[in-house]
Amino acid sequence: KYLPGFAGVKVGREVGEEVALEALRRPLTVYDLLRHTAGFTYGVFFRSPVKRLYLEAGVDRFDLPREEFLTRLASLPLRFQPGEAFEYGLSTDVLGHLLEAMAGKSLAELLNERVFSPLGMWDSGFVAQDPTRLAQPFSRDPETGRSIRLIPVEAEPPRYAGGLGGVSTAWDYLRFLEALRMGRGVLHPSLCRLMTQDHLGPLYEAGLRRGLEYTPGPGYGFGLGVAVRLGPGGLAPGSPGDFYWWGFAGTYFLVDPALELSALLFTQAPNLLSVLEPERALHSRLGQRLGLAFRTLVYGALS
Repeated sequence: KYLPGFAGVKVGREVGEEVALEALRRPLTVYDLLRHTAGFTYGVFFRSPVKRLYLEAGVDRFDLPREEFLTRLASLPLRFQPGEAFEYGLSTDVLGHLLEAMAGKSLAELLNERVFSPLGMWDSGFVAQDPTRLAQPFSRDPETGRSIRLIPVEAEPPRYAGGLGGVSTAWDYLRFLEALRMGRGVLHPSLCRLMTQDHLGPLYEAGLRRGLEYTPGPGYGFGLGVAVRLGPGGLAPGSPGDFYWWGFAGTYFLVDPALELSALLFTQAPNLLSVLEPERALHSRLGQRLGLAFRTLVYGALS
């Protein structure tokens, strides 16, 4: 109804290096998009036959207009049947464009009306009002030696992507995290609890067996947009029920309701160095390593 181009989407079964198309067993749902079980993937993270199609189609690029992005994505197969497995991918982008179609407004307008303004996040959006305030990255990734290029945020983007391209300050983002931690401000407490519960169950293990790569990590499941700690123990310090996630440009946050803790690390250490030139797409672990070190330091300071 709202994104009719996806009515004929197929699933691409990976057989060796080939992709065999098959029909959907059931329709895609908003719930699939929220918990990343829709079958959409990223072409730039890791490699597989379906991911290669995404990379060749350029749907990971951030310079595509909205309609061009949706047309290209709808022509590509899903990596698995909806609800069959978990893989973090372009579902968040599809959600953002679905909201635009339903509301008749841009995602930038919706976020400003529903999130940023109510929480007093005056420095948040898709455009840096004062580009001189942008933190600058290293000229080169110290791990790979490759050049680091940031997503342009000095002017309005070709499309408002739900999955990347936002700009904010640490103070603004802390307001958002505290709203989630306390269950008030923009979401009803019951919705906050729903968002930060595990929604994968056995699907997470199924994803690991399939070799799906972009996962929340040992001891964690996935809620509606965030990784959720399932119980005590685990490799990383934390409490049952804590939740976290990464940002494309090196952002890392964690919220631990049991300890009344919200913490975030803003760096310009992208987890991905290039999506404008697919042949140079390279996954960098620098942002992830900084995030894990930050978590360890935060919990070490508390103890």
